[in-house]
Amino acid sequence: MIEIKKTKTQKAANGYIVYQGPSVLNPLEDIIAIATYNSANAKTGNMVQLWIFADGEHSPHETAKLGLDESICGSCPHRHAAGNTCYVDLSRAPNSIWNSYKKGNYPLFNAALHGKHFTHRKIRLGAYGDPAAVPYSVQKELVDLCLSHTGYTHQANHKNFDSRIAALCMISVDTPKQAIKYQDQGFRTFRVALQEDDLLANELQCLNTTQEQLQCIDCGLCDGSNKDNSSIAIAVHGSRKNSFKSSLIPTLQVA
Repeated sequence: MIEIKKTKTQKAANGYIVYQGPSVLNPLEDIIAIATYNSANAKTGNMVQLWIFADGEHSPHETAKLGLDESICGSCPHRHAAGNTCYVDLSRAPNSIWNSYKKGNYPLFNAALHGKHFTHRKIRLGAYGDPAAVPYSVQKELVDLCLSHTGYTHQANHKNFDSRIAALCMISVDTPKQAIKYQDQGFRTFRVALQEDDLLANELQCLNTTQEQLQCIDCGLCDGSNKDNSSIAIAVHGSRKNSFKSSLIPTLQVA
């Protein structure tokens, strides 16, 4: 009798490499973008998450500590090497995904083969890293596969900013003055506000904080489009919120 040996079934990938190449923000540096499709994020819900890393030997934590994250964070004032007020805890999910990538656990994305993991799903652009670092065409392909999306970019003032990204992402701002500037240009903004800040006339408070922690997957307002022209504000949050400062100007008080 021939003995048939059992072989281990290869574990299905939890994500795919959707881009690997030069950063739009700094073409001299390579980046890697990985889309994972299972998430336990309490605020966003189980959305597909797009992670953007500097493609080198350093872990995300080391990259940030050494100030080598410009290729993925651009001119963001909250970079760990700058203001150090970024809400992302690099020791958790980003580190885990980076280690999994280094082990070769993420295949290259092929829309014909892997698109089924994105259809009927909602995607968050930039769970870590700024979406403006990734070519617009790459993200547009993913967005077109998905039901809807959310995204934020701090790069509207960057010399290499592709303005088409503003149709996919909210423009992240840190002061009322910045919000007014970009809103006057026709962009929708997402403002991190201090506790004592007032809402601007056309701003809504993030519904995650007003409707029993409504998740992003069910809200979907932060998609960058101008369909209702409303902008969003949220009180400063995250593990480094006490370090966050804002140069405020007088604003209209909204009742």
